[in-house]
Amino acid sequence: MDGERIVYERDRLKVPDRPAVLFIEGDGIGPDIWKAARPVIDAAVRSAYGGSREIFWNEVYAGEKAFNRTGQWLPEETIGKIREYKVAVKGPLTTPVGGGIRSLNVAMRKTLGLYANVRPVRYMRGVPSPVREPQRVDMVVFRENLEDVYTGIEWKSGTEEAREIIRYINSRAHLDVDENSGIGFKPMSEKNSKNLIRRAIRFALEKGRRSVTLVHKGNIMKYTEGAFREWGYELAREEFPDSVITEGSCRDAHNGAPPEGTVVLMDRTADDMFQQVLIHPQRYDVIASTNLNGDYLSDALAAQVGGVGIAPGGNFGDTEAVFESVHGTAPGFAGKDVANPSALILTGEMMLRFFGWNEAADLVRNGLEKTILQKRVTQDLALHMPGTTALKCSEFGKAVEGNISQGGDAGTSSTGI
Repeated sequence: MDGERIVYERDRLKVPDRPAVLFIEGDGIGPDIWKAARPVIDAAVRSAYGGSREIFWNEVYAGEKAFNRTGQWLPEETIGKIREYKVAVKGPLTTPVGGGIRSLNVAMRKTLGLYANVRPVRYMRGVPSPVREPQRVDMVVFRENLEDVYTGIEWKSGTEEAREIIRYINSRAHLDVDENSGIGFKPMSEKNSKNLIRRAIRFALEKGRRSVTLVHKGNIMKYTEGAFREWGYELAREEFPDSVITEGSCRDAHNGAPPEGTVVLMDRTADDMFQQVLIHPQRYDVIASTNLNGDYLSDALAAQVGGVGIAPGGNFGDTEAVFESVHGTAPGFAGKDVANPSALILTGEMMLRFFGWNEAADLVRNGLEKTILQKRVTQDLALHMPGTTALKCSEFGKAVEGNISQGGDAGTSSTGI
């Protein structure tokens, strides 16, 4: 492997000036967007630090490329390398058809213990939006990543296993579930819920964010989603007694103005939160959510600022991080050089902020925004921007890279991870 290892010392990330970073091209449009995004990230690092810092990219394999080489969709060698080198960037992966792995993304997260899926959502000037004031959206979604319905534990309707479970439930809980129903299992644990919420609160405190909102459906599912809510408040009381206050305390004891250096903890049911982020997005800052609700909500937020085509993300455990854009493989556009690489470019920005390389991260965001304001965009955005000629994926990447190399003012971002 080229470059120096990223390590953790006393639970703190230590990034050398020339780190080894792993990459997985991905399937479908993955190779196209990676070829466009990688030079942008490199140009930002080069422009920000004049050669004193450099990323050494090292390829590992997952998905179709791995299967063609090794006969495995997710090789143990790849998992081992991520554990060893700590940070990877990946493109979208195809889920194999047939038995074995339900989702490569879910399998990777579970194997590596990446309990937090983090998705910053912030409007970028010039991007067409379906809402009137997209600039009011500036949130970071922390989505629990290992449990909920994404465990994929279920039994097909009509099978003896499903009927056996249904008979047990009906007899023990005095219910009347149809014996021909399909059955799913939805686990939520105190450990993973608290890991996720702890990370969200720490982020809010470190970045000077105002609030953390727990999103759940605890009014109906009291022992899973409701427990997620209760574990969040319990964690705040036990681990952050001097720096986190509840929404009620903020209102009653502080007249709605939280003391400096504190974060307000509140909660909303999922259905209420969906309308809240449309009507009053400026009221919300950091969101900590159960897995399924966080998936829906982050996609809905992304739609307000331009869609999942420009939505970055990252998966975090205690000592590993795998960065990935939110969108899928889009196989119909694979190899055609037409996909939008913006989400992967912004995922690179997110990784640079994780390193503490904020100067380079600012250049990435500034260069991307400048290119969009010049109306030099890929076809997905050009369709909604009259008078714009669509660029190919590779052309767009070169345009962003050129704007970074030319320099200019780079605004700071409040969504650093």
